[in-house]
Amino acid sequence: MITDWDDAYANGDHIENAASYPPAWVSAAGDFRNDMLARGQAKLDVSYGEDDREKYDLFLPEGTPIGLVVFVHGGYWKAFDKSYWSHLGNGPVKRGWAVCLPSYSLAPNARLTDITRQIGRAIDHVAGTVTGPVHLTGHSAGGHLVSRMVCEDSPLLPGTLTRIGHVMSISGLHDLRPLRKTTLNNTLKIDANEARTESAALLLPAQPGGNAAQITCWIGANERPEFIRQNDLLANIWTGLGATTQSIHAPDKHHFNVIDALADPQSDMTCCLLAGISWEGE
Repeated sequence: MITDWDDAYANGDHIENAASYPPAWVSAAGDFRNDMLARGQAKLDVSYGEDDREKYDLFLPEGTPIGLVVFVHGGYWKAFDKSYWSHLGNGPVKRGWAVCLPSYSLAPNARLTDITRQIGRAIDHVAGTVTGPVHLTGHSAGGHLVSRMVCEDSPLLPGTLTRIGHVMSISGLHDLRPLRKTTLNNTLKIDANEARTESAALLLPAQPGGNAAQITCWIGANERPEFIRQNDLLANIWTGLGATTQSIHAPDKHHFNVIDALADPQSDMTCCLLAGISWEGE
């Protein structure tokens, strides 16, 4: 029985040298952006809405993209922006895919329902500029947001939804009800109704193009028990609702380093994201 819900959802408190990660992300992301700009393969701060944070960066491969990957960042819907994560686009870009990283408005200035709609608009906008299949991935709160894109009440335009080939929720939060018991909710302000309407695990999966939604729930094996439970929950429930799902626990990874593999074109995570459920790991 959980009695300390703040501790259950605290990541940094249980990761050695946790404070060193954000500066390292910023440095790696900046190096990647500068390199892509020098190559003429980056479009930065593309507006998809009127809010100052409604902007995305788009990184392009050499030649015509195979398709589009969208990475949505985490930070409990209240921290970070696209500039921390640019380097995670390296893996898909080197494999011939375009990669979009959107920013979005943060709590408490925006409710989670508003953020979900923003991400839908961002994906619709960039999907209008890149042809081919669209694969979505996001980390933590971003895992929640990309999962919401393939719920039955998806905010995506029908033409975009039909192009969604695979969603990878990394360390995603799929049932928001427990977060109402944390002090995080002083900022998030999730009420009982929003917890129901924004939790993918409480919703039905969409059927993009008449096909079953395809979602991989990927988690670090060393993450907090609540995150592992949240990860496995969606894969379990949606399997029973007609989606094609799988749950993967990455050995020796925690909440802050589980995403590193996206920067590697040959990593299992990158290969799975691009191939979908049909991918078979080594």
